Amino acid sequence: MTNAKLQSLMARGTEFLGCETAILCGAMSWVSERHLVSAISNAGGFGVIACGAMTPDLLDKEIAATKALTDKPFGVNLITMHPQLFELIEVCSKYDVGHVVLAGGLPPKGSIEAIKAKGAKLLCFAPALSLAKKLARSGVDALIIEGMEAGGHIGPVATSVLAQEILPEMSPQLPVFVAGGIGRGEAIAGYLEMGAAGVQLGTRFACASESIAHPAFKKAFFRASARDAIASVQIDARLPVIPVRALKNAGTEAFTAKQREVANLLDSGAVDMNEAQLQIEHYWAGALRRAVIDGDVEGGSLMAGQSVGMVSKEEPVAAIIAQLMEEAAFALERRAA
Repeated sequence: MTNAKLQSLMARGTEFLGCETAILCGAMSWVSERHLVSAISNAGGFGVIACGAMTPDLLDKEIAATKALTDKPFGVNLITMHPQLFELIEVCSKYDVGHVVLAGGLPPKGSIEAIKAKGAKLLCFAPALSLAKKLARSGVDALIIEGMEAGGHIGPVATSVLAQEILPEMSPQLPVFVAGGIGRGEAIAGYLEMGAAGVQLGTRFACASESIAHPAFKKAFFRASARDAIASVQIDARLPVIPVRALKNAGTEAFTAKQREVANLLDSGAVDMNEAQLQIEHYWAGALRRAVIDGDVEGGSLMAGQSVGMVSKEEPVAAIIAQLMEEAAFALERRAA
């Protein structure tokens, strides 16, 4: 009966995504690639390729390689500020990618139409109710509300507050997925009961057996507690930088120096604001690669959400999803008693 209840609460999300379990894997650059994405989709969840700073040619190869590993649905996350956004959208269309996630700001003019031209469904991040309404009016198919507990780029508001603010008003209109700080099934059950169509987790999957992340990267996660995942600090008001949450190390201090360098370039007129933001984005992509691929856990960026304290061992994706579903089902059973 309880599993039926859980499936019922997830039905809207699973129907929208075309999978068995309305659990998306957050797009983590260098981590959310073909192996992890296909494993999550094969296990009944919904994998999402993190395009990040990839060129169209690299994305083409990544989608093709993922399709070779799974016949299940998966999505692609694109960054709105990418200078080749429309070429990346064309690559997704070429492979009939069914779901595209746009991150990093409001969709640029024409991007929504380009994504939906071949029938793809579009998910966008909504960090506030006003933006959620604007995105719904503009034609997006679903929303992701991600709280500041998440890893990587974050907004200023907690998941629980966003959920209370946005779910009651927006979930009757379109599917809304909740993300940020989710590490156990009890939280999933709670957000589903509030009206969420499903959830998105990143940190919980980063150290899965199928993740290509370096063993040293995974060990850093296993050792960390929630308080070790800190948000970066903006040092110059003239250079708006989206905060990034990562495990504290020498790399987080290096980012402060990078901001000063980019701010000086901005002041001198050597770069414009868009180029300045791209340089920051490329910094994080490079620092993240050093940590994830090379295992540089001191100088690289260990992007992690505050749920990192609930990641204690390496285990298969299928086991992670099964545990989350079991915990959610048990929570619903307790509440019904």
